Amino acid sequence: MVTGLPEREFPHIEPIGLDGVIVQFGGALSEAANRAALAFRAAIERDPPDGVEECSTSLVSTYLRFDPMALTLEALVADLEARLAREDWYAAPMPDGRRFLRIPTVYGGSFGPQLDEAAEAAGLSAKAAVEALSTARVRVNAIGFAPGQPYLGTLPEVWDIPRQSGLTPKVPEGALVVAIRQFVLFSVSAPTGWRQVGRTAAPLFRPEGDRPFLLRPGDEVQFDAVEAGAWDRLSADPAGGVVMEPLT
Repeated sequence: MVTGLPEREFPHIEPIGLDGVIVQFGGALSEAANRAALAFRAAIERDPPDGVEECSTSLVSTYLRFDPMALTLEALVADLEARLAREDWYAAPMPDGRRFLRIPTVYGGSFGPQLDEAAEAAGLSAKAAVEALSTARVRVNAIGFAPGQPYLGTLPEVWDIPRQSGLTPKVPEGALVVAIRQFVLFSVSAPTGWRQVGRTAAPLFRPEGDRPFLLRPGDEVQFDAVEAGAWDRLSADPAGGVVMEPLT
């Protein structure tokens, strides 16, 4: 570890390349830092500085891409500093337009081959693990890694379990995996170091649609447990059995 460096204060603005700026609200995931990133992005999108061409969020940061021919870095930073000073972004209201989605999930067996392992790491029985995971209401903290792929949290402290020491070569589309108090729901088949506890038929990424991503940062999700026998019905349903309602 490098010592003697000053501790970074947040929020913190940092240039990224020649045409980007990142506003960091924390050094690690927390509810408040994620809330701040989402709320600040929504405010920027409602009233973007002239010359800003794109805005997105990660777990605890808001990223802005700008046109250096239309807006200088110095002017953008000054604008962002003024906006940051106007409000306590860590306590800001969540953005409008969020939804609550209930996503049917088959846990364990071939659908969640590492459920027992994850439950043991959390100090729970497999049955108690399914009960805890399927009743947790989590927020989409960010979309990333693959198109439409959500990172969701924050789970209770017992789920602060580490990633695997090795790599699972491939999990299927719809795999629900868990580690470090978060879920990831896979939009494509891919390798992972997280433990697969279940699977859904949710259509996370449909490039041919008007809205190709099912989930958006700030949405809330519950992964309801269903029996393995429901899989054929769910996988034949274009909506994957997903039910959603607006959040006010």
